[in-house]
Amino acid sequence: MENIPENTVDLMIIGSGPAGLAAAQYGARAGLNVLLIEQFAPGGQALMIDVLENYPGNVERMDAMGNVIGGPKSGYEFAHDMFTQAQNFGASFLNVKAEELKKDGQLFTAVLANEEERKAPAVIIATGAEHRTLDIPGEKKFLGRGVSYCATCDGAFFKGKKIIIVGGGDAACDAAQYLSRLSPNIVLVHRKNRFRAQPALAKRVTENTIIDIHFDTTIKEIKGEQKIHCVTLENEGRAYDLPADAVFIFAGNVPRSGLISEGSIKAELDTRGYIITDQKMASSVPGLFAAGDVRSGAFRQVVVAAGDGAVAAHNAANYICKLRGMSYT
Repeated sequence: MENIPENTVDLMIIGSGPAGLAAAQYGARAGLNVLLIEQFAPGGQALMIDVLENYPGNVERMDAMGNVIGGPKSGYEFAHDMFTQAQNFGASFLNVKAEELKKDGQLFTAVLANEEERKAPAVIIATGAEHRTLDIPGEKKFLGRGVSYCATCDGAFFKGKKIIIVGGGDAACDAAQYLSRLSPNIVLVHRKNRFRAQPALAKRVTENTIIDIHFDTTIKEIKGEQKIHCVTLENEGRAYDLPADAVFIFAGNVPRSGLISEGSIKAELDTRGYIITDQKMASSVPGLFAAGDVRSGAFRQVVVAAGDGAVAAHNAANYICKLRGMSYT
């Protein structure tokens, strides 16, 4: 490790959601040369959160007279602040896709989409997860023309329109609350008889008179010509059509673990493709750590992802020190 190759940093972080951004901050604060690699915008799925109401300390701000001077941050504001904070501590950012991850001896190599390479003795995978599709007729056809997986991104296009939301978790309920402020015609479809969202969020949705909830119901098809005009739903074996202008789908997530599952580095994965780690966020490959939604067993919340990132960066720093014979004993 004495002769440092060109384009080599101490710590590479692939993915810049809350886990990756927290890892970048903690890694840089530990004195490491940190490179954050992200193919999209910093923030990950946090960018889609309307109001980040359950992050500790993210509350309404008041002046000395008790007047509200600012509300809780949105996911976008929160992610922007985390990114700025990581940069202020010295982390570098590269906006490009990591196509492949290899390891030769003690160094990992990330092969980038622009055909460049970056190397580091430690890597944190914080690539998160992507939206699961329903694979029903009409879903692909109307993607971007009425079918969406992000309410805060596309909701404004359907102000006052007939909106169908599919799902029963936090994301679906949060989207339903947000969209109910844009339209008086909201239908929430869930295949089970109760929500799996956090109780407080589920309670607000069930008490919202604008949201028409269809439990024990599945969506079978999205119909239309140039744009959506209805969806086919099924409840207890009975199919029926419901008018619709837009369908927002929240059917869970699939881990973005392709760098591991499809590459030359074979870290241990669980049956769903999530990366298995120990309490130090270390994978089965020495020097490779994982944090956030891509990690097996994670409670998929922003606060947990940020904590994962901090833990991963701390232990990655310790790993690097041991490689260089500088560990503190």
